[in-house]
Amino acid sequence: MSTAPESGINLEDLEQHFLPAWARQSPGTNRYAKYEGGEDATGPRHRDRSERRGGPRPDRRPGGEAGGPRRSFGDRPRGPRREGGWGPPGRQEERREPIPPLPEIGLAFVPDEKGVESLARQIKLTGRAYPMFEIGQLVLRKPDRYHVTFSVLKKPDGSIAQQLWLCNLDDTLWLNEAEAVGHVLRKHFGTFYQAEKTPTDPPKGTYTFVAQCSLSGVILGPPNFHDYQIKLHKLHASRFARMPFEVYKTKVRIVRDEVVVKQWVDEQSWKTDYVCLNVPESIKLATRDEVEKHFREVHQANIFRTVESWTLSGPAAQALPTPALRLLLRRAWEDQQRFPLRVVHALSQQFAAHGLQFFKVNKTVTHVSVARPHHLDLSASPVSESIQRIVEFIDATPGCTRKRLVGSLAPAPAPAPLPVVPPPVAAPPPAEPVSTEGPAAVEPAGVPTPVAPLEAPKEPQPTPEQTALISDLHWLIHQGHVIEFANGKLETAKKPKPKPAPPAPPAAPTPTPIPDAASAPDSTAGTAEPAVPPPIESATVPASEPAPAASVEATRTETLATAGIPLPPAPAESEPRAGEATPPLTSSSGPS
Repeated sequence: MSTAPESGINLEDLEQHFLPAWARQSPGTNRYAKYEGGEDATGPRHRDRSERRGGPRPDRRPGGEAGGPRRSFGDRPRGPRREGGWGPPGRQEERREPIPPLPEIGLAFVPDEKGVESLARQIKLTGRAYPMFEIGQLVLRKPDRYHVTFSVLKKPDGSIAQQLWLCNLDDTLWLNEAEAVGHVLRKHFGTFYQAEKTPTDPPKGTYTFVAQCSLSGVILGPPNFHDYQIKLHKLHASRFARMPFEVYKTKVRIVRDEVVVKQWVDEQSWKTDYVCLNVPESIKLATRDEVEKHFREVHQANIFRTVESWTLSGPAAQALPTPALRLLLRRAWEDQQRFPLRVVHALSQQFAAHGLQFFKVNKTVTHVSVARPHHLDLSASPVSESIQRIVEFIDATPGCTRKRLVGSLAPAPAPAPLPVVPPPVAAPPPAEPVSTEGPAAVEPAGVPTPVAPLEAPKEPQPTPEQTALISDLHWLIHQGHVIEFANGKLETAKKPKPKPAPPAPPAAPTPTPIPDAASAPDSTAGTAEPAVPPPIESATVPASEPAPAASVEATRTETLATAGIPLPPAPAESEPRAGEATPPLTSSSGPS
């Protein structure tokens, strides 16, 4: 078979047919080879464009002259810039609706008590230390492992910021009564009311089209029908209240299908009445508005109640019909998934109730285990030789594991070689005696003899040395001397650093004694004078050499002035008699 077609079309030419027009031309062709440059507005390009438009373009420059001056762009008046850019007004960007604020409701994740109990049992059984934050992320991974608690928040004045409503029929939470009533009338309508249809006259006239909601599929009827606007507003208020009414009107479409038109006519040919249930007297209501009014008056007080806190399981919280609460739950879950601080706080309280201990590795990562690290000082604590070997081996082996420890300190004996059993040889069948009485049963030749199956090798049992080593390791782990982490690594508890001695407190200054005012002598009658301090002792003046009187008086005056005591009045000076010597001043501490 020939690869080239008989028509003479080359495969390369066939490929050119799938290219755009600008790519079909040969790359060697230069479209501007004949262009000389400097052509004025009457050149070929301008001429072709003028012919296509039906003639030359008139000159719009001021003055009407062809060679008139051009107006600069700076002189052109410009209007205000449109919002959203300089693009055409019809292509403005669609404005997105702002995200509604989250409700002021408290939310907390509480790990399931049964799951926490199972984790605590596993930690006690294995003795391993698990990081708390990884356990918190493990709990948040599946909704079955936690509960969600919704609680109200209070303002500084004590009032509730956002009320919570609980539906007693299905334990759903709501932020207002209107949404809760609408939920019950949609999901539990048959519990309180029963719809009865009776035939009535169909609408008169010929209808070729009807309006239908494209979001819900509800047929609203012709736009010129008398109750069209009522149905439109009711449908918007009950199911699409979050959407602006003008936007919702754009979602209503006109349908000209005969099947849809006939369906609307059939709906209008029946009248629906609502019979009240669970009431002493049977009452019939004509419209849904009457039904809602009756429900609020009779059943609302028994169906709804306000709560300050309510706990739901993880799947029930995710299935709440309130959009704002679901959004709040989603945001809180994403926040805790990144850093599960609140979940870890709840886990630590639950683990502590089961008797588990907590510690930090390198002062960063919090772990939970059966015991806190406690350093074992081999030089000061009398321990067995086996325990000493275990501690020394773990200290000398970085990244030590339980398997490596047992294999080094108590290796298992080499397994005995399996005996080679030769395959059984089938024995030849014995000769059968010839019987003349009748035909004998003859066994078919070539049937193999059944061979007993070989027993599977048994798992090696631990030796007594390995059992004793594992028992000593178990004791070390549960005492906190050895830590076995979740990844299987073993480490010994480090020796705590000595605490620095507290600095000595500074010496307190000696207080200056204040003389008692009650012991001061009276200077005037009826007036108490501050006490005069005792005379100053002079240890430097010898008894044989009396101190000058002026020096003693100056020292006494200075002392009284420093203590804030007023000086007593000086006595009148008297001149010594002729031939009488002045008595020397002596200190009270000197000899008399």
